[in-house]
Amino acid sequence: MEANGLGPQGFPELKNDTFLRAAWGEDTDYTPVWCMRQAGRYLPEFRETRAAQDFFSTCRSPEACCELTLQPLRRFPLDAAIIFSDILVVPQALGMEVTMVPGKGPSFPEPLREERDLERLQDPAAVVSELAYVFQAITLTRQRLAGRVPLIGFAGAPWTLMTYMIEGGSSSTMAQAKRWLYQRPKASHQLLRILTDALVPYLVGQVVAGAQALQLFESHAGHLGPQLFTKFALPYIRDVAKRVKAMLQEAGLAPVPMIVFAKDGHFALEELAQAGYEVVGLDWTVAPQKARERVGKNVTLQGNLDPCALYAPEEEIGRLVQQMLDDFGPQRYIANLGHGLYPDMDPEHVGAFVDAVHKYSRALRQN
Repeated sequence: MEANGLGPQGFPELKNDTFLRAAWGEDTDYTPVWCMRQAGRYLPEFRETRAAQDFFSTCRSPEACCELTLQPLRRFPLDAAIIFSDILVVPQALGMEVTMVPGKGPSFPEPLREERDLERLQDPAAVVSELAYVFQAITLTRQRLAGRVPLIGFAGAPWTLMTYMIEGGSSSTMAQAKRWLYQRPKASHQLLRILTDALVPYLVGQVVAGAQALQLFESHAGHLGPQLFTKFALPYIRDVAKRVKAMLQEAGLAPVPMIVFAKDGHFALEELAQAGYEVVGLDWTVAPQKARERVGKNVTLQGNLDPCALYAPEEEIGRLVQQMLDDFGPQRYIANLGHGLYPDMDPEHVGAFVDAVHKYSRALRQN
């Protein structure tokens, strides 16, 4: 360690590495915890910023992203921060227009309809320069965190990004995107390759900028059955991990733990555990003990409290956390929700969740 308290990249020295140790499968004194969407609209201080009004221009402001990333850490003793951004900055950087429609979510005015629409996309190599604002936000946040906890960078997985680009927004069936898989398998693979080629340097760029872990969100895994998942999602999930690790090594950078979160992808748990990621995130539909049996000993699990459990009274939250920690066991485990926090959740209840994880996981280790 440098004598001035600065780490190897000139960042402040990390004081709490519990999350990273758990991710690497090392023993920890207590169970680390963070929440997907911990920087979000459930916080009154978030709603006071312009992020609520103008989402994507906020994403492009390093100063605003840094502030939003730090907000939950001022309230709760979380063990990790995750940079405030969005998975759809990648399709934007590929030249697609995306707007955030209040009350409706993301919208693509001109989604991909025909095979020839792929020609509209920018060269994936140009994505890194387009997304310099994300790297600036990460570096600034890493400085301001002052070594309190590690900073997580993230991206959406190829299939999930493809669904938005074809559907033009959210969809309950993903029928248009799946139509591509069945009718245009070749073009689908072409699009998934373009996305993978954009994601790899983007994730590596986040590490260069200061991210200490990376999470890949395959949020729409559940719309694919085992066959389609094996053909159109898994190969690219694997490829991202393999290529990011190789690229970090070539650049002479230390490896960072990688997390894959495939929501409703319980049918592919074994495959995900062997896809090259140190951590597999689980949603709340998976029983922790069964998941542990299926993934084996060489991977850390993350999750998986039903976010709606946070509507329960605080004592009940404590009880549910206790059950969850008993089921996962003390080591190779990072506590989280099984999905992101919802905007109408009470911050006090988020605090109760975080405190319960810390308190009960310490007690578990004493016994």
